[in-house]
Amino acid sequence: KILLFYVLFYAALAGFFAAMLTVFYQTLDMNIPKWQLDGSLIGSNPGLGFRPMPPVENVESTLIWYRASDENYKYWTNELDTFLETYRKPGILEGGGENSMACDYDQRPTGDKVCTVDLGTFGPCIPSTQYSYPQSHPCVFLKLNKVVTLHPATQSGIFNWNPHYYNDTEHLPELMPTDLKEFIKLKRDTNEMNTVWVSCQGENPADVENMGPVQYYPKRGFPGFYFPFQNKPGYQSPLVAVFFEKPAIGVLINIECKAWAHNIHHDRAERRGSVHFELMID
Repeated sequence: KILLFYVLFYAALAGFFAAMLTVFYQTLDMNIPKWQLDGSLIGSNPGLGFRPMPPVENVESTLIWYRASDENYKYWTNELDTFLETYRKPGILEGGGENSMACDYDQRPTGDKVCTVDLGTFGPCIPSTQYSYPQSHPCVFLKLNKVVTLHPATQSGIFNWNPHYYNDTEHLPELMPTDLKEFIKLKRDTNEMNTVWVSCQGENPADVENMGPVQYYPKRGFPGFYFPFQNKPGYQSPLVAVFFEKPAIGVLINIECKAWAHNIHHDRAERRGSVHFELMID
């Protein structure tokens, strides 16, 4: 009788737990988080991630190092091929990419539509050129991330986060690089000002000199029509490819890239709004 009592007791307890769990799941939306932005654990300040990443066995490394002459650059180009697979083959996205559309500053996505990312607009930073690694002019891709960690996860963004753009040339931040300020002031299309701007610089004077000039593809930032991230099927995070035109050979170059918006705060120690990596080409 005692055994039967405990069997019935624990069966009833398990049934009660299962019923409560079912009720709990009925209150959740699998696509929309209950806690968002500052009310969530991940907060409202996006991180900035870079690709390609060093091998997983060097988990604490942020160094991109290769010799163009002996083709060990292929590790890095293979990493980029893997990272960009869904951009190259949108059919493998959730929904098969059928809800994707070409967007611009005058044509934002509506309803369940999402914006495509056209790799054909990335200049020398495309698969057919091997991202210019064999020519010692490597491309590094940047993306905004949901989480701020040393090796950012692959999630697309902070749910419902909208950037507050630096779209007033009279009120640009003092710490913004001079060349970026000048670039913004030359913009004539006010819609294009609605961009999360990007800058990359050497971390000290020697790094600035050794880094050399860079170009940004397809734009110098993340266009506003990709925001907010709302977890729609087939969504692709916008990318910026940084093309290093003539980096010094045989020198370790420390580089810091930053994303710029009023509601992106920079904290190097916490890796908020910025990312650090090193580049070395032998």
